[in-house]
Amino acid sequence: QVQLVESGGGLVQPGGSLRLSCAASGPNLDYYAIGWFRRAPGKEREGVSCMRRRDGLTYYVDSVKGRFTISRDNAKNTVYLQMNNLKPEDTGVYYCGSEVLPGEDMCVIFDYWGQGTQVTVSS
Repeated sequence: QVQLVESGGGLVQPGGSLRLSCAASGPNLDYYAIGWFRRAPGKEREGVSCMRRRDGLTYYVDSVKGRFTISRDNAKNTVYLQMNNLKPEDTGVYYCGSEVLPGEDMCVIFDYWGQGTQVTVSS
């Protein structure tokens, strides 16, 4: 079992920045990949960014490339998502999720996830 706790969401104006944090804990922190997905009203769940554990390979959905950066601090068991130049369409609840085993594609199916943190981009 893995516990994931997100923080760092909030209200920001278009063009602004936020940094999300995800602290992982539990008796077994072994995972294949970890990252972020989001849910927005009227939209399907979307994998935003993920990082493979063994080599740090990253994935970004096209709409956030060049604006978002995923990183990790192994000593703190924490994953971050730096979000710059935020747009209204980035609004949603952001969840930190982990994948235990590799699937056909990274950042699609998550085995564990946190409670989510709200990100609202509005003027």
